[in-house]
This record gives sequence, structure tokens and C-alpha cells, in this order.
Amino acid sequence: MIYIGRNNRMRVVKRVDFGLYLDGGDYGEVLLPRRYVPEGARPGDWLHVFVYADSNDQLICTTEKPLAMVGECAYLKVKDQNDVGTFMDWGLSKDLLVPFNEQAWPMNQGRSYVVYVYLDEETRRIAATTRFHKHLSEDGTGFEPGQQVKLMIATQTKLGYKAVINNTHLGVLFKPDLLQPLKFGQQLRGYIKAVRPDGRIDLSLQPASDVVRDRLEDQILDYLRVHDGVSKITDKSPPELIYKTFNVSKANYKRALGRLYKKQRVTLDKHQISLLPDGTGD
Repeated sequence: MIYIGRNNRMRVVKRVDFGLYLDGGDYGEVLLPRRYVPEGARPGDWLHVFVYADSNDQLICTTEKPLAMVGECAYLKVKDQNDVGTFMDWGLSKDLLVPFNEQAWPMNQGRSYVVYVYLDEETRRIAATTRFHKHLSEDGTGFEPGQQVKLMIATQTKLGYKAVINNTHLGVLFKPDLLQPLKFGQQLRGYIKAVRPDGRIDLSLQPASDVVRDRLEDQILDYLRVHDGVSKITDKSPPELIYKTFNVSKANYKRALGRLYKKQRVTLDKHQISLLPDGTGD
């Protein structure tokens, strides 16, 4: 059994002047054109190839590696447009079509967009869409608050950003929870913040607050120990410096300093933070 739009391990059946035929199981023999044939390949060998439909809707193999396979999202650049749709560069000699009826917003030549790659089961054609809700679930059943996930920033909304979760779901990052500027197509680690009663998924770029709190306090103490017990990064420092140093928002940093002060681990003034003697141990 082979899978269209994905990598397959296929056996060479025979050699012809224009390439190799590979065993496609129920799909019959599938051509690997000569320009993709590895040196020395011969009948009986097993090859790793990507299977897709060519311009004549015939299945074909290639040793080229696409930037995304069926069931995945990718940030791709528009190469061309015609009366059928928009064509994206996805790393193969045949460009990836986004039909006009699969475009949630206009796509402009030369710009890049996040798309979801899917297979039309009837035509066996591989295409892409920005109508993510047709293929990605927004129901968070099965996710747990605090769970770590892989995110790709897909679109922007009035509330923040929509992100693809593990190539299977959609969730929302709200503006107040953002710690840094985000870009479309950006891939980063995230966390399930909450699953709402309607099933929608709220996301965060940091673990649950109690985990962040304990880790941040340890980070600040470690920073002080490395810098001879003194830090010039105070609660008055620019948010950019705080984020660059500790990867947290200024608000979280100020709260952590306040907790360390109450625990008598540090002293605070306008220009510096100092580690107290009894705060040098664990």
C-alpha cells in the first residue's frame, strides 16, 4: 500500500529508457522519471520516494523532498496565479495549487502564507487551503491544561493569533499573553492554557503560572550568583532587556522580584538588585 502525498518505500520493478517503474501495489506500476533515478538503482532495489499526481493526473514518483506533505501545514511562497487559483513553491518541480475557493483571503504573488496540504480523494490531486477549519479541529477534547505542544502561527485576529497545534488542531494566542512579536509561519513551542466549555483551545507561550514562577525565581538567583551577587536588570528595566535575558514578560519579572524580596533572598533599589548572604545557598 502506498500513500499519495507522502514518502513511501517502494521496490523497483523494471528499468526503461525514461526511468524506473516502482511497485505501487493497488495503484499498479508508478514511474520514477530518469532525472530522479539514483545512480546504480536497479530492479529489486527499494527506494524512498514521494508520490504525487503529475499535470496529466498520472501518479509519479520523485526523489525530491517537498516542504510539506499531505496532512501538514507549511509557510510557502506564491509563485504564480491563473484563472484556476494560486500556485505555491513547495520544493517540487510541479507547484502546489491553492484553488480560489480554498482561499480564506486573497493571496498575492511573491508573498508567503501558511497553508494546509490535503489530498482530494476523488481526483487524487494534492492541493492546499487556507480554510483551516475544514481540516483542523477546534475541539480541544483530549488536551490537558499545561500540555506542551508544537505551534505554527497561521493567522491574525482581533483577539490575537490563531495557531496550528501539532498539525491537527487550531487554537488562539491572546494578545495579553504574548511575550514577543510573532510572524506568520513561525514555529515555536507552546502550551495548552485552557480548553473552554465550548471546546475551543486557548494557548500560551509559557507553562502554567506556578511552573513559570518557580523557574523564574531560580533563574534570577542563578543570574545573581554568576554576576557576583549584583544585577542591573531591575523592575525599571526595558521589557525587551528582561525578555532577552529571562524570556518572560516584565510583569512576571516584577512579581518574581517581589516574591524574592519578601522571602529575604534579595534587596531592591532603583539601580540594582543584590543577593543577600542567606540567599546564596539552595
